[in-house]
Amino acid sequence: MKNCVSSCILAGFSLSIISTQAMSQTSTSDEIIVTAQRRVANAQDVSTSLTVIDGERLTALGIETINNLENYAPNLEIENQFGSGQPSFSIRGVGFRDYATNNAPTVGIYVDDVAYPVPVTTQGVLFDIERVEILRGPQGTLYGRNTTGGAIKVISNLPTDEFSAGLRVDAARFGEVEAEGFVSGAITDNIRVRVSGLTTHGGAWQINRETGEELGDAERYGVRALAEITLSDRFSVTVNTHGFWDNSDGLGLQVFTTPAFGPTALHGRRETSFGPSAEFANSFGLELDQAPFKDNAGFGGSLTATANFASLDAIYIGSFETLDRSEYNDFDASPLGAAGTFFESDVDVMSHELRVQSNTPSALQWIGGVYYSTEDLDEVYRSDFVEDGINGLAVFTPYSQEVETIGIFGQADLAITSNLKLIAGLRYENEDRDLIDLGTFATILGPLNFANGTVDGTLESRSQNLSEVTWKAGLDYTPSDNLLLYASASRGVKSGGFTAYNTLNPDFLDPFEAEVLRAYEAGWKWQSSDQNWRINGGAFYYDYDDQQVQSAEFAQIVAFGIAVPIGRIINAPQSEIYGGELELVWSPTPTLQIGQSLGYKDGKFIEFVDLDIAASSAAGAAVTIDRAGQSLGIPNVSYQGYATHQMPISSRFTLQTSLDYSFRDDTTPPLLGDVFRVEDYWLVNARVTLLTTSDQWELSLWGRNILNADYDETRNFFTPGFNVAAPGLPVTYGVSASVRF
Repeated sequence: MKNCVSSCILAGFSLSIISTQAMSQTSTSDEIIVTAQRRVANAQDVSTSLTVIDGERLTALGIETINNLENYAPNLEIENQFGSGQPSFSIRGVGFRDYATNNAPTVGIYVDDVAYPVPVTTQGVLFDIERVEILRGPQGTLYGRNTTGGAIKVISNLPTDEFSAGLRVDAARFGEVEAEGFVSGAITDNIRVRVSGLTTHGGAWQINRETGEELGDAERYGVRALAEITLSDRFSVTVNTHGFWDNSDGLGLQVFTTPAFGPTALHGRRETSFGPSAEFANSFGLELDQAPFKDNAGFGGSLTATANFASLDAIYIGSFETLDRSEYNDFDASPLGAAGTFFESDVDVMSHELRVQSNTPSALQWIGGVYYSTEDLDEVYRSDFVEDGINGLAVFTPYSQEVETIGIFGQADLAITSNLKLIAGLRYENEDRDLIDLGTFATILGPLNFANGTVDGTLESRSQNLSEVTWKAGLDYTPSDNLLLYASASRGVKSGGFTAYNTLNPDFLDPFEAEVLRAYEAGWKWQSSDQNWRINGGAFYYDYDDQQVQSAEFAQIVAFGIAVPIGRIINAPQSEIYGGELELVWSPTPTLQIGQSLGYKDGKFIEFVDLDIAASSAAGAAVTIDRAGQSLGIPNVSYQGYATHQMPISSRFTLQTSLDYSFRDDTTPPLLGDVFRVEDYWLVNARVTLLTTSDQWELSLWGRNILNADYDETRNFFTPGFNVAAPGLPVTYGVSASVRF
């Protein structure tokens, strides 16, 4: 389909131009306010490539977890590893694929300015959100954490001065019901409170091909309480407490090709299968027909204190986040018990950030801060699988990890002339990441018995230290009030870590190194004088050192005296990525708005000698391959479009119609080969809403993936011979009703 990508994109532009349907979106004439640079600003005045999605659009799209953002911003991919609760975030091709819990992401996730450095803790529900900001490129001189890919900022709705309340209920295909509500207002002259929550139930859309059992029911709850306390004209405090519970079914994978069952797709897109081996199930209390499940709960809180002085503001943010995770997945998608995995994780993250910044108009604007955090992870990873003909091989890996991070950061903007500004930022970060309390490292050859298996002996702790300086330098030029031109160079770093799962060889617990990204970017932001057009674009080039990739090494399994390829995260010495984005918003009439965005990226390894997994398995010895010049396997093209139209039908009612669509290019994992190629796909959504002009209530009919596209989110394998795909949702439709007071 690649040959028709250009034609499809042109057709999409044409469709939106003639369409009177779209997604609710702020009109071009309104300012889009963001805090991407830790200050309140118009997005058009910020010299950073970013996409903003407001809360109304999030609701219309049915985005209830951060992972659902994937198809609504250019050059953004979010992949649940093997369909598990461990997400992988990638912006502009800079991502980190790892289904373990213990390593840092390339994309920083921030919720109400609090960093979430452990990716699995980001899986709570999104609700009562003001907006999401997606920043592309290395971050660090303005933020507590240092990242190479970018940042995703989630901003909650704040308490209101006047009493307000709202309730929304959705009923959808497959029996899914979702309810979201909030209550907000002032309880005294200086205290405002907002309490909100969301719950989702039902929605089982998959079927066990052997038993007919349904899979996919959701059971999720989220709650948040925000309190804003004004202590004086210059001092205020915001307290945020929140929690989520997720007792949903897991995702059933699909076996798309395997020597055991034949070379083609076995069953319909909605069909799956599951079940652990008897020994694996008995070892910790699973049923023999156990379906994938989650039993996760997370709680947290933060305190933000703001002091306003004559020439500066001081902001302190203290937070803690916890997660108690129990999750079972079936990675072979069969009842054979060839690849069951079970995670038990206990995560605690604590952070403090103190930031000071200028607050008066002047040629020099500056910001500086100190960030400190600790992470404590206790985890037990269990797995049973078949490896190169060894039946009943199992892994029991208990470990703990402690991380301590200290960052000092700052950035200054200096107006050299009335339309030329110099930007410079600097950061120092020190991180100690320690894998401790490893106890015994057990590998067991069936019959499975985790209590009495073969033990390789007590392991020594492993440590990985990061001590790095990163920076940013840039120029902003505004030749007119409607046009911003910018260029920048920056250096970002992502910390190293450990392959702490499925290792089977103690030597593989040695750390992989930090990766370094040097980014060069130039772009523009333009808005017409009548404010009916907005066109933003940019291009980038990334020079990558020690990119962290999921590969394998050939080594002995000590307990068995055999050698096989074993999965491990390693460093590719040098690679590169280049591309760009184009975003357009047009309001031809006061009631019609059209938006388009296009992302392109490509990348390749410059220097990388890797293990050839297939050749090594066949030879029974390590066989290497030179991957210099080979593609990184990232999707080249992403395209999104929407159009929205509002038509008054009486003095009391308005009819709003909407259409949005997205294209995701194909991708082939570079280390796996063409059999794991994920085909490109289009998704199309539509919505019709009747709302009152007083904004008191609305009623919507909606459909998602209305063309019922068959598509996979990812393809991979956990056990040779069982090639699996994580399927995307089929067509869904429903009705939504909401009321506000």
